[in-house]
Amino acid sequence: MEQLIEFGLFAGKAIIIMLVALIIMITMAVLIAKSKHGEKIEITHINKKFEKFALALKSACFNKKMLKAELKNLKKKSKKKSSDKKNVYLIDFDGDIKADQVESLRDEITTVLQVAQKGDEVILKLESPGGMVHTYGLAAAQLERIKNKNLKLTVCVDKVAASGGYLMACVADKILASPFAIVGSIGVLAQVPNLHKFLKKHDVDYKEYTAGEYKRTITMFGEITDKKQEKFLEQIQETHNLFKSFVSKNREKLDLEKVATGEYWYGQQAIELGLIDEIKTSDEYLLENIEKSEIYQVKIQEKKKLNEKLSEMLGSIIKSKLLFWIEEAELRKKLL
Repeated sequence: MEQLIEFGLFAGKAIIIMLVALIIMITMAVLIAKSKHGEKIEITHINKKFEKFALALKSACFNKKMLKAELKNLKKKSKKKSSDKKNVYLIDFDGDIKADQVESLRDEITTVLQVAQKGDEVILKLESPGGMVHTYGLAAAQLERIKNKNLKLTVCVDKVAASGGYLMACVADKILASPFAIVGSIGVLAQVPNLHKFLKKHDVDYKEYTAGEYKRTITMFGEITDKKQEKFLEQIQETHNLFKSFVSKNREKLDLEKVATGEYWYGQQAIELGLIDEIKTSDEYLLENIEKSEIYQVKIQEKKKLNEKLSEMLGSIIKSKLLFWIEEAELRKKLL
């Protein structure tokens, strides 16, 4: 009986939350229709940002005389801004399996290429464990646009650039990585759950109609034959060969037989294998360039529609509440 009451309370709470969500959505309907959708560009002058942070600390640490002298020095430096300083453009790429950020990357690179001059540099802070071949291939092609304009490209890996992430990184003139950053994984992975035997056991027919012998090879519900499996493995190997060829073109001194095994390495190991050029964090590299360069971070973000923001917010609320009630119910069981 107690369990039935608990279930009733749980269901009641869930219904109330759903009704509240529905009321909010209806209330916001007019605003949703009027909401604007587009892109927003953010430019951050890194020199000024770091200078501001340093000045805040100096204000706390220095005495009045020292602080006055420092402010005077900064004023002089700003007036005597060197005209021969190069511009450095900083771009971030935080990749997921689908490399969704490639759309922003495309626009950011296009923006930079319209402004950058000979001698300027692009720094890409790259974090990605890899993902889909075609999307990461496009991301790497976007980076090649920078090289084609004869601009220096430096990729900084603080945490991970593996598989598709390394496909992007290898385009750079120089790859920097922190000591324990994960690098490499030059390989191809395909995982397909197959339910054919389960369907057959339960007398469920699955029909698949194709034109072309290899329109489909290994699928989730179809029978895995030797011929289909052979073709599927052949396609994976072809993809791996393309991957290796691309890496070899960009990093000619690499021993592919040694590094293109699908394994990954930490930064300290990767430098010995030639996968990267230097052990250094992105923060170190930026500070090194702060005196001789003007560094601008370029970030383009797609503005989400109001209904998308609302949907995310409601989804988050409902999910957190449901998890709370489930945990609460489990805790009660344990206590009883």
